[in-house]
Amino acid sequence: QLQLVESGGGLVQPGGSLRLSCAASGSTLDDYAIGWFRQAPGKEREGVSCISKNGLRTNYKDSVEGRFTIFRDNAKNTVYLQMNSLEPEDTAVYYCAVRRYDNNNWCDYGGMIYWGKGTLVTVSS
Repeated sequence: QLQLVESGGGLVQPGGSLRLSCAASGSTLDDYAIGWFRQAPGKEREGVSCISKNGLRTNYKDSVEGRFTIFRDNAKNTVYLQMNSLEPEDTAVYYCAVRRYDNNNWCDYGGMIYWGKGTLVTVSS
């Protein structure tokens, strides 16, 4: 069974950067599209970014477009979320999750089958 572990969260000042990692074990990420999600205190979990199985398609929530970048390194069995120009509104627990699609060039935020336990990102001065 695939297991996912997020890391890289922490406290950062507004305008700063963090790189989150999602490392997989137990199986390979090659077979999956991958999504990053977040849940802020008192709010529902939301999709932030996703990347297709072949790495050619990505998607971003409007509020992070141009600031966040998702990319995958299949050789390291890891997916990353580079977060720049962080804002207090980005404060949340960030999760990675995966699912399979018939289309290797697709991703979205529904039907994830494996989830990590999350890493906390706090943006504050």
